[in-house]
Amino acid sequence: MLSGISPWSILLILIIVVVLFGTKKLRNIGSDLGAAMKSFKKSSREDTTTEKNIDDNNKKT
Repeated sequence: MLSGISPWSILLILIIVVVLFGTKKLRNIGSDLGAAMKSFKKSSREDTTTEKNIDDNNKKT
């Protein structure tokens, strides 16, 4: 017996998900998730630059 998920199983799962949620709902979920990830990356970059600026200012004084 094979362990793991076959490509046919993955395809069947994807078809069931599309039927349950619909393509429009999945598209909205995908765009919301992408926007959240983009916002998270932006805030983490801002956080590291803020910390770097604070460290630089502390070293100057």
